[in-house]
Amino acid sequence: MKPQQPLRREHNTITVMPHSASELGAVAMPARSVGAPALELEQVTCSFVPRTPGARRYIAVEGATLTVHDGEFVALVGPTGCGKSTLLNVAAGLLAPATGVVRVFGAPLVGVNRHAGYLFQPDSLFPWRNALDNVATGLEFRGMPRAAALDAARPWLSRVGLAGHAGKYPHELSGGMRKRVALAQTWVLEPRMLLMDEPFSALDVQTRQLMENELLAMWAERRASVLFVTHDLEEAIALADRVVVLAAGPASHPVAELAIDLPRPRDVAEIRLDARFVALHAQIWQTLKQQVMVAHARAED
Repeated sequence: MKPQQPLRREHNTITVMPHSASELGAVAMPARSVGAPALELEQVTCSFVPRTPGARRYIAVEGATLTVHDGEFVALVGPTGCGKSTLLNVAAGLLAPATGVVRVFGAPLVGVNRHAGYLFQPDSLFPWRNALDNVATGLEFRGMPRAAALDAARPWLSRVGLAGHAGKYPHELSGGMRKRVALAQTWVLEPRMLLMDEPFSALDVQTRQLMENELLAMWAERRASVLFVTHDLEEAIALADRVVVLAAGPASHPVAELAIDLPRPRDVAEIRLDARFVALHAQIWQTLKQQVMVAHARAED
């Protein structure tokens, strides 16, 4: 099969994106901020050696180039197994790429990304700590005295509506409450960048929409740069400034991106009824659907 050319957006039209380094130099990328971008992945390739003896090296991501500007909210969508979480781990400094360059606010990333907060899909709270203690955990790890850390954590627990549940442990909280604690735990550290790996996927629809609105409200206040992974295209459009579509794996890379020109502030439930939202969904789905079909075909081989 001939490899697909990646795509890029231009005035809300999906067009061909460069994939090779030589092609990339000929394209003028739009500047969203005067300073350096928050995150730059340039021609990143990640491969893994299977544990099965004699198995070939698996290339999860190949030649991936992605930029997140300072204060921008970018959503990553794509078929299952296309390397979305792999790129998040590269951005977090938890996984070193085999080849390529990673820059954070203009500087090469060495080790863990200290500018980033990471919100995982599963619950990542400490079960032996109550809600308030969990929010204060990161501050204590940074060396802040416990009393000061708790004082700093209380306003954030209140900010997510859980001031009355400070003494409860994770097993005493609902799924939505645990996600709110995790949000507060991340934002209390005031990260300049937020990496999110399907953080609301396990929640019911109503709770999920409440959490999405809470995230947007907190993001509007802090304007951290966000890279948000999701399988839900509607969620991506409702939240993001820009949606990037990844190709089916293996050897995945961005194949399309589109600016989301919906007004802010947004209510994620109400914005879905907007005619522009429907048009954007239809436009992006045409590309995403192709990649989903490719992924299914490869899974059957």
